[in-house]
This record gives sequence, structure tokens and C-alpha cells, in this order.
Amino acid sequence: MLEFDLDRMLFTIPSKDHSPEKVVEILSEHPEVSFVSLVGIDIGGHDTDEKIPVKLFVSDIEKVLKNGVQTDGSSVALPKIAALNNAKVDLIPDLDCNWYVDYNLNNISGKTDLPVGTLRIPAYLVHNDEFSCGARSTLHDSLEYFKSELMKELKAHPYVFKYIAGADSAEDIEKLIITSATELEFWVKTPDDKGDREQLFTAQVLKEQYWKRTYGEVRTALEDTLLMLDRYGFEVEMGHKEVGGVKAKMGNSGHYDHVMEQLEIDWKYADALQAADNENQVKYVVRDIFTMHGLDVTFMAKPFDGVAGSGEHTHLGLAAKLKNGKVISLFAPEDMKKHFMSPLGFGALMGVLKNYEVINPFVSSSNDAFSRLKPGYEAPVCIVTSLGRSINEPSRNRTVLVGLIRDPHNPLSTRFELRAPNPKSDTYFVLAASYMAILDGIKAVLAAEKDPEELEKSISKKYGEEDFYLEKDREYRTENDVFVDFTEEERTRLFGKAPATVWENLTAFDRYPEKLAVITAGGVIKDIVIDSYREQILSQWKTELHDRLIPQTMDFIRNCKKKHTDDDFSDYDIKNWLEIDKIRHELGKTSISEKSLLTRAKDALDDGDYDEASSLQLQIQKRVADLTELYTVYKKNLL
Repeated sequence: MLEFDLDRMLFTIPSKDHSPEKVVEILSEHPEVSFVSLVGIDIGGHDTDEKIPVKLFVSDIEKVLKNGVQTDGSSVALPKIAALNNAKVDLIPDLDCNWYVDYNLNNISGKTDLPVGTLRIPAYLVHNDEFSCGARSTLHDSLEYFKSELMKELKAHPYVFKYIAGADSAEDIEKLIITSATELEFWVKTPDDKGDREQLFTAQVLKEQYWKRTYGEVRTALEDTLLMLDRYGFEVEMGHKEVGGVKAKMGNSGHYDHVMEQLEIDWKYADALQAADNENQVKYVVRDIFTMHGLDVTFMAKPFDGVAGSGEHTHLGLAAKLKNGKVISLFAPEDMKKHFMSPLGFGALMGVLKNYEVINPFVSSSNDAFSRLKPGYEAPVCIVTSLGRSINEPSRNRTVLVGLIRDPHNPLSTRFELRAPNPKSDTYFVLAASYMAILDGIKAVLAAEKDPEELEKSISKKYGEEDFYLEKDREYRTENDVFVDFTEEERTRLFGKAPATVWENLTAFDRYPEKLAVITAGGVIKDIVIDSYREQILSQWKTELHDRLIPQTMDFIRNCKKKHTDDDFSDYDIKNWLEIDKIRHELGKTSISEKSLLTRAKDALDDGDYDEASSLQLQIQKRVADLTELYTVYKKNLL
């Protein structure tokens, strides 16, 4: 229970109130806000959080809002941009978005009897007064370029308005509205608890958790979170249990212990840049409130092996505000009962599918992300879409990469759901790359002046068929279960080979230069930003693999010990143990004549042989899975 007066607290300062005079007036009315923080997002997706006392901020507010504050860029993730001898980076406030107050729920002011708050002002990172850098700046520039280019295309190809309801020409459009939303999945647990893989897997198979009633601290924390989020104006749509988790039990203290549950929270869409900002604030509120209730929160993509990971489905939309005040979807067709989408919708979807190889490095950028992207866990591994078996039967195919969301009774809801992102994906970069790919597809469709019937045929093409835009030796649409109705070989042949490691994913920037040119068109995602991002993600991958995952794997190998005794064993136990010990040595025991897989992987990383390190990482994962399964069987047979 939130035991303070929410009605007295400041949560949001909207963009219309960002004049210096208005900000000073608002802050003077809310003494619970003690600090101001300018929030920049670096290449690694980290946000800055410096504490400027409100009194100092107010005394110099005009200068700060115009010129920002300077920081040391070499201390944040801006590789190849800001170095020790070239580190000047300014945080320039964004006056055109919502500003949110972040409350420290564990620090109640004696003066106000309210939590101490920090006004977080989203900001752009500017290096050496020359160019914007960082994830948030990149998204802003991409969206501005998208809008400018699309308006030019709409004016040059007026035919398309025959297939869009509500507008007769580009002259009817006052402005374009790029909308997005994310769905946040996460796990909560009592501190120090470790999930029992078999219990979690069994509960998932039996569907014991999804949308079930929450209890105890989880219920209270979830309800408090939803109430708090609404105070910020996020317009929460739903909070519920997800597929993962096990039933908590009441302890002697009268509280539920051994909590291990997966939850999801959804809120209303917004302008794409605002949507990414909103997600950041939502995560802070979620973590703070659940922590206040004694629960750990993790936004990892795959915190527990063998059970469903956490996704962050990302919705992509495009609308136009007309000069008559009406808002229409540009993805929706003129007749919802006749076509799936407008030509713009088809072009957008085709752009994402054709260029996804260079979007994916922004979507899946960690070892954890690839642990989630495995067949059978409702996480997509193939570049393929689903439209629906018919116009009247909306798609609910959860095995595809990107699905079409449409409601015949609500054309404005027409959008795409990108299912691969996870809570650790950098939404700023994901949206920037996605909308640049969308623009490429739309330009191709408009240049060819294709109608919806022709475009439905294009996106439904078979392997080997030529197309004006999509690749010949690929398929892009299926209404079937990707994991059940296709073999692994068929998936690879039809939908392309999915990368299996962070390194494989990063190499797409080199393997597909023509697709990289799509997302860097117009110089909005600068070459230096791509190079910086690549360096940052490569550093994260090799450091985590070398210094965390390999040592953790070695610890796991050491814990797979001989359990049977000399007077209590069977020939089955001996057989299993011999195979277990063989795998243990293969993985972790180096001799003079032969190095273990773990040693070889570390050596490859030290030598900069990332192809070899990536290959060895996959071999290690396979043998660890074999060892885990065999050791479980071995232990179960012991009395």
C-alpha cells in the first residue's frame, strides 16, 4: 500500500508547461521535488542521472533549458565518439516531451511527509557542439527524416489515396503521427530464491499461471504499480500474470515466500519518441514499487533456462492528422472488409521484413537475448509475418517475427507487432532502425504504384518467385505454426538463417551493406553511431562471455559431482556418470595435449578471433544442455 498522499504529489510536467516561468511556478508548488536530472541515453542504452538541487536549477533555469549541462562523455558508453582526450558532451533538454518525476519511495521528507522526488528531463547528447549522438538523439533524427521524406513521397504519388480512407491527397494532411507502444514482461521473486527448473517447466506446460489471480505481496505491488502509473498519465490498459512462474506459499511470517512469477504490464501508445521515454519511466516505477514490497525485479530476457523468457513486443503505427482535425491510420485500407492494409501498410511491413537483418543487431544485443530466442518458447526466430487466414480472420499467429494487428471496426488500431524485442532491447534504436526500414518499403511500393491486391500477392510470394522488392529465394508470409509445420532446414531455406550469437548478429552490418544503407539513409543514423554501437555491443558480448558466462559454466561443471556411493548404485548410474564425466572434461578440463572448450573459447576471445569464439559458444551451450539433462536423469535415479 502506498502510504502517502498521491494527490499532493507532482508526477508529470507536460510539454505545454515548459516555459521557464511555468516550470518555476510548478516546482515552487511542489517542495517534494528536491532535484532535477537531465537524462541522456548513451549508445549502450544507459541513461544519465545527475542530481541538481532544485534551488540551483531554478536560479539558472533559462541557461540550463537553452544550453543544457556539460558532462564527461568518456565515462558513458560512447565508444569511438568520446575519448579521454575528446570527452566534451552536453546534455541538451528536450522541451517537446513529457517530463516525469522519479520518487525515492524509501526516502520520505520530514518537511512534506512525501517521498523525495527528482524531475527527470529527457535530453539529447551533443558531442563537441558538432552532432547529436546516443540512442535518443538517433531516434529523434530518424523520425524527423521519416516524416519529411514520406510527405515528399505522398505528394509525388497521389494514386495511393484511392486506398486510404479519409484523405484525398497529401494536401489534406496537417502532420504525420508516428505511434508506438511496448508491452513490458518481467519476472519478480523473493530475494535469493532460485527457480526450480522442473517446477517452472511443469507449471508452464500445465498453464497454471497465465492470467491467473495474483496473491499477497505480488498482488499488492502490481496494484500499487498500476495506480502509480496512471498518476503519470500513461493510461494503463492491463496488468496480469504471464505464462512463467510457480505458486507461492504462505510462510510462518504470514507473508508469501518463495515467490517466482512472471508479469506483464501494458499501457497506451504514444508518439514514438515519447513511447520510448515512457518505457524508461515505467521500468523505474515497477522496480521501485516491487522492491518496496520486498521483491526483486528482473528485466532480463531469459532469467531462467527451460521456461518462457520475457519479451517486449513493440508496436509500430503510422497516422495522419488532417487539416479538418480528424486522425486517420495510414496503414489501414480504404475498405477494411476488402483489403488487409493500404499500400503504405504493405510497404511498411515489407520494409521491416526485407531489412530485418540490420534491425536485429539493435533488437537482440546480448547473450541473454539469444537465450530467449529458441524454438518452442513463443519467441520468434524467423523473418516471417502473418496477416490472417482471411480478411475476416485476424492473425493471432504467435510464432512469427512481426504480425499485423487490425480490427475491422477500428481502422485506427491498424499496426504491426514486432515480437522479437525483449525488456533489455534499446527501444530508441529499435524504433529508429524499424522506421527507416519502413520508409524504404513504402518508397518502393509508391515508386511502383502497387495496389493492395498486387502487394498481398508480393508478400505471399513463394520461394524462387521474382518480386519487385522482396528477395527471390525467400518467403515472407505464413499462417502456419513456424515451429511445428516447418523443419529447421525448411525454416532456414524459406525464411533465412537466424543468427545464434551476438557476434553473428553484429556481422550483419558487414554482410548486408545494401540493407545497412537503408537504415543510415540521409545520414540520420550516422556511420560513427553504427561503429560506436558495434564497438559497445562487441565489448559487452566478449566481456560477459569471458568474465561471467565461462566462469559460471565452470562452476556448474564442478557442481555436477558424483552422487552415488560404492554400495548404492546400478549399472544405469555407472553408465550415466561415465557420460557425465566425459562431458565435464570436454567442457572444462584442459590437459597438456588438449584444451577444453571453455579454455579454447577464452583463448579465441583473447586473440580477437570472434568467429571461432562464437562457434565455440554454441558448442558450449549444446554440451551444457546435454550435461544438464543427463545429470538430472542421473540424480533422479539415486535413492
